[in-house]
Amino acid sequence: MPEISIYRTESGVIEVHLGQDTVWLNQAQMVALFGRDQSVISRHVGNIFKEDELMRKGNMQKMHIANSDKPLEFFNLDVIISVGYRVKSVQGTRFRQWATRTLREHLTQGYTLNRQRLEANARGAVGRNTGFRLTALAQTAS
Repeated sequence: MPEISIYRTESGVIEVHLGQDTVWLNQAQMVALFGRDQSVISRHVGNIFKEDELMRKGNMQKMHIANSDKPLEFFNLDVIISVGYRVKSVQGTRFRQWATRTLREHLTQGYTLNRQRLEANARGAVGRNTGFRLTALAQTAS
């Protein structure tokens, strides 16, 4: 499964699994993302399902990863966002600001631009001789 970064914290980039048009994190990754103990993240995830904010089916998946005896539970972007709006921490606040800004941008402009992915795709397109130039991208982006 390819990895992308969706959010950068002061301590680094959170790498996430991308699959079936959504992002998947396990609880340990959410601990790193939001800067809270696993018990806090676990409680929020449990309450999200208990309160029927989201259904477990389709939002939670067990996946096998290397060097693990048993499959880990991974949660999709809907769960990550729900936890992000519940958790109280500096990183949680920054995540909410990022999520709100991204949603606002998408709603007001009709799209959201992931510049890093756009540039990476453009480099690949240049390599395939499609005529797309990075200089044009740089000029339109500035």
